[in-house]
Amino acid sequence: MAGPSPDNPVIESKDQLIESIASGCKPREAWRIGTEHEKFAYDRTTHRRLAYEGAPGIRALLEGLLEFGWSPVHEGDALIALKDGSGASVTLEPGGQLELSGAPLRTVHETCDEVHSHLDQVKQVCEKIGADVIGLGFDPEWRREDIRWMPKGRYKIMRDYMPTRGSLGLDMMLRTSTVQVNLDFDSEADMVRKMRVAVALQPVATALFANSPFTEGAPNGFLSMRSHCWTDTDPDRCGMIPFVFEDGFGFERWVDYLLDVPMYFVHRGETYHDVAGKSFRDFLAGRLQGFEGEIPTMADWDDHMTTAFPEVRLKKFIEMRGADGGPWGNLCALPAFWVGLLYDAEALDQAEALISEWTVDEISALRDDVPRLALNAPFRNRTALEAARDALEIAQGGLRRRAFPGPQTGRDEQHYIDPLVSIVESGRTFAEDLLVHYELDWDKTISPIYEACKY
Repeated sequence: MAGPSPDNPVIESKDQLIESIASGCKPREAWRIGTEHEKFAYDRTTHRRLAYEGAPGIRALLEGLLEFGWSPVHEGDALIALKDGSGASVTLEPGGQLELSGAPLRTVHETCDEVHSHLDQVKQVCEKIGADVIGLGFDPEWRREDIRWMPKGRYKIMRDYMPTRGSLGLDMMLRTSTVQVNLDFDSEADMVRKMRVAVALQPVATALFANSPFTEGAPNGFLSMRSHCWTDTDPDRCGMIPFVFEDGFGFERWVDYLLDVPMYFVHRGETYHDVAGKSFRDFLAGRLQGFEGEIPTMADWDDHMTTAFPEVRLKKFIEMRGADGGPWGNLCALPAFWVGLLYDAEALDQAEALISEWTVDEISALRDDVPRLALNAPFRNRTALEAARDALEIAQGGLRRRAFPGPQTGRDEQHYIDPLVSIVESGRTFAEDLLVHYELDWDKTISPIYEACKY
């Protein structure tokens, strides 16, 4: 990382940090949709997850994608990411999960086209190298020790620190996969409204997208094992953020929360320096051990912001982070769900009314129950299924009123949410469908899941 510069100023006050987040405010006409999704890459013959090197391997997959016009990003000699001129990138999670971080796009139609284009590119490269990719929330077969770490400096620091804070952090890093969407706000007040709706409804989204019922070849007792992993990763940076519902919540309160999240690293040049567990407040005061007298820059702050892992995260936009990876259609359904709820004024009013009497304790209890029970989780004398039905009805109305016709079909964005409507109508998640297949169709073996769930 480069040193201080006009584009990377030294942090002189907390006000700079607040202003940085506030600079994300955009007028409604400039709101965009950024969809991110991860998937597991594996050897088509052995079903083993791909290591970085080897044939097939993650490096070969990234190198193959270069043929489609992506530009390489290196860390030392390692090719670790790809980028293009639109703002999109392809990056690596710790266990080689391949992630598309999509460009900021105007409609769900555009973001779904982006998903299709990316997966088509990945499939073409996989065909050449003898690999496939699969959409699930948790690796269905392989143990931690079977999975190779990617050559990124920050991951070594996290790998060493995670087990000191929880028992499932390494599982989160190596064996989970998610889909998320990033959305905009036009003011601090708009951000507060959207954050509160998002935090309250995130357990409902987790239930709808539950798709990780297997661990090491057998049912694990959860419908979203991915979500369960976050409950025992690191209490300092994960879990509920109840202060979002308190009077006075805003940009400054979020900055204070981040300042209390322990650091992982300081990035200088090509080196990640291990400062795991230390205080960013000390860094601001020039008292960070090993960096005495040095004041952080805004790039240091941007790095630090990425190391807090609540299921709704505020940057210059809002990240909805609570869903399992899943089938192709889910990768479009997730942005459609949240866009329908948050990007239409009437829908946002309705969503606020829906959650207006929900307490933090009730939301927290739902979040605790959803990994195991998904839509069957009890909630306010009903179940998560009824809450999901209400939320989907609001989202459908929001998408309908947005009235963005698709370029080919002329249909509006509502149909992208159809996979979730089907789940609510049946009362059965993808995870439960997979368990039925495992019991009745697959002779209680896991190998058929690779064909059933590949992209």
